[in-house]
Amino acid sequence: MALTDLPVLGMLRTRMQWAQARQGLIAENVANADMPGFKPRDLVEPRFDRATGALASGSTSLALTSPAHLAPAGQGGDSTESKRAKGFEIRPSGNGVNLEDEMMKAGDNQSDYQLAASLYQHSLTTLKIAIGKS
Repeated sequence: MALTDLPVLGMLRTRMQWAQARQGLIAENVANADMPGFKPRDLVEPRFDRATGALASGSTSLALTSPAHLAPAGQGGDSTESKRAKGFEIRPSGNGVNLEDEMMKAGDNQSDYQLAASLYQHSLTTLKIAIGKS
């Protein structure tokens, strides 16, 4: 097994590739901000299995079978509110791109990519120190 095949490094590589693909979609949304009928797109964030580091095959969520049950973190319940209403600003031409939201997504995406790249670099540096190469 090569050092670059470690699950942590694989997860970071996947995260960086996801951020790169998402940046392309955000740029496409901004470029088509004036096109009539254009609907903005975004990518679903990758989810990893904590035990193996592999991508989770599907989203599994717990069912709330009783009103007395507490909703798990991340699932929408009565106690959680969404950050903002989705799709509140659709122009008469049918275009749903909100430039402010797209710029916020681009900034967040850039920060996520930089964090993953930094963690990847530090992981490689730590591995080099561990095997005696500096």
